[in-house]
Amino acid sequence: MKGHVTERSPGHWAIVLDVGERDPKTGKKRRKWHSFKGTKRQADSECARLIAALEVGSYVEPSKQTVAQFLDEWLAFIGPSVAPKTLERYAEICRKTIAPQIGDIILSKLKTDRIDAGFTAMLTAGRRGASGGGLSPRTVHHTRRVLIKALGQAVTWDRLSKNPALATTPPKVERKKMLAYDAGQTADLVDAMRPTRMFVPTLLAVMCGMRRGEIVALRWRNVDLDGRSIAIVESAEQTKAGVRYKEPKSGKARTVALSGYVAEELRSHRARQAEEQLRLGLRPDAESFVVAQVDGSPIQPRSMTHEWVRLISKTTLPRIRFHDLRHTHASQMLAAGVHPKIASERLGHSTIGITLDLYSHVMPGMQADAAEQVDAAIRKAISARAQSQS
Repeated sequence: MKGHVTERSPGHWAIVLDVGERDPKTGKKRRKWHSFKGTKRQADSECARLIAALEVGSYVEPSKQTVAQFLDEWLAFIGPSVAPKTLERYAEICRKTIAPQIGDIILSKLKTDRIDAGFTAMLTAGRRGASGGGLSPRTVHHTRRVLIKALGQAVTWDRLSKNPALATTPPKVERKKMLAYDAGQTADLVDAMRPTRMFVPTLLAVMCGMRRGEIVALRWRNVDLDGRSIAIVESAEQTKAGVRYKEPKSGKARTVALSGYVAEELRSHRARQAEEQLRLGLRPDAESFVVAQVDGSPIQPRSMTHEWVRLISKTTLPRIRFHDLRHTHASQMLAAGVHPKIASERLGHSTIGITLDLYSHVMPGMQADAAEQVDAAIRKAISARAQSQS
């Protein structure tokens, strides 16, 4: 392989590579042209790198495609294979976070240092709107994961010889302090929500650990009041196109046992709901939603969140998210000595490791209890042996 460098204007060079035999139709040499900006020494070095890449098979064809153009192409490619909500989030990150920083760079010229500079800009002044300011490290960390995924496809498509995002430095993300109610606050919460339509959703979240989407998708055919169990087989996901029903987050259904208290409250709720709908001329059946509008129509996930925020602000309880009721259930289970494996199955985590990682803050107390129990058992054994020998 051969190549040479030609100066086009001061500081601007054309790198010309001879890539094989002459074209049989035109008789001209097959060549690849690259533009380069820098010194003569730097241009010669880049020429040598490109020749080496040709020889080992890692050469990437020159292209004018920008990072923003590639990201649009990538989004169209992955659209059919990911959930609508996931695609919406990817599109928002690509077009509103990544593109403003590095979108105008030619894809084949994208380097790690330029991406790192983009991440720094996101952290300091990446927020859109009048408020300005920087994005949170957690948001930038997620942005980095999306960019790594996208540029990995560019490598697969031979648009890049390697993924420059893999070598970037991820921002340090501090673990959020998990908020949850204690037993007394939970009792106060249940009393406060009882007169409202948020009573049953609150009960299912704080006593069963169900997610918001699982609650609004729950139908009576999946509730066994006599057997005291709920089969969680579906979850509602809200997108710009509307609400869609899909499999639960872990990708598999699960069964959650109900306490006697929750089963009785659901039984009473079903009777009240039936009376309410019959007055409107509706006949509820097994397909009816457990949590529904007065006319039996389903509730949108975001509407439930808005109602939660409105009602919790009227109480003296700490302001936490509706999702934190699930954390409350998990923390109280583990603090009560429930085995993490059982808690993991009840919460619908794909592995027990997720449960242990999320709720490690509860573990120190459990470890102390375990140490005391082992200590008591050993002391009892020692005492028994001493008595038998005396």
